[in-house]
Amino acid sequence: MQRLGPAIEDLLGKLGISGKIREYDAVAYWPGVVGEQVAKVTEAHSIKNGILLVRVSNGPWRNELQMLKLEIIRKLNESLGEELVKDIRFL
Repeated sequence: MQRLGPAIEDLLGKLGISGKIREYDAVAYWPGVVGEQVAKVTEAHSIKNGILLVRVSNGPWRNELQMLKLEIIRKLNESLGEELVKDIRFL
């Protein structure tokens, strides 16, 4: 008999989708990593091949976030416990 959590992880690994599910965590972690103020004007939309797509409500915020991109990537990957986010595209 096996605990449910490890059994599910095993199954996801065998199906080859564990990485994709893990990538989705980057989307879910976005508000906690960037904080309340930035989360109000952004929405992490999706991630594909390590590129996180984030919608931004206006140009000035998009410019500010572009300058902070490397720091945000570092914090996201730190929260995820591995380097899943390679780049962020602000839309």
